[in-house]
Amino acid sequence: MRKAVCPGSFDPVTNGHLDVFVRAAEIFDEVTVGVLINKTKSSMFTVDERIEMLREVVKPYPNVVVDAFHGLLVDYCNDHGIPAIVKGLRAVSDFDYELQMAQMNYRLAKVETLFVSTNPLYSYLSSSLVKEVATYGGDVTGLVPDTVLDRLQDRVKQKRDG
Repeated sequence: MRKAVCPGSFDPVTNGHLDVFVRAAEIFDEVTVGVLINKTKSSMFTVDERIEMLREVVKPYPNVVVDAFHGLLVDYCNDHGIPAIVKGLRAVSDFDYELQMAQMNYRLAKVETLFVSTNPLYSYLSSSLVKEVATYGGDVTGLVPDTVLDRLQDRVKQKRDG
C-alpha cells in the first residue's frame, strides 16, 4: 500500500490545503492528514477542533484519514509505515524552507518528500491570512470549506464579544 502524510497545523484548514489532500489521494492509496501538536504555539482552534473540522471536510475521500502527532514528523512516519511526505508549495519562498526540511527528513529517516504546486486559485492563501482577514471582518467565503467558515465566523464573534 502506498502511503503518504500531509502535515501541518491547519488552523484552520483552507481550500488550498484541501486541494493538496485531494491531489495526493489520487496518487497514494492512503493519505494521512497529520495535525501537528505544538503546545507553544497560540492557535485559534484546539487540536481536537482542527481534527474534527478536517474529518468533516475529507469525509468524501475514503482514502484520506486524519491523525495528530507531536515531535519529529519522520518518527511519526516510521511508526506508521509512511514512506512519503506531501507538501504544497505556493511560491519560491516556500521551496527554500521546504527543501531544507525535505533533505533533513531524508537524512534522518530516508522519508521522501514530494512537492505539489498549489493550484493558482489558492497560491496566496494561508491559514494565518484567513484568520487575519476574518478577524477584521473581511469575507473569507470560498477560501475555506463552508463548515470551516461557519466555525471560523463563530470563533471570531466569540473573541470579539468577549
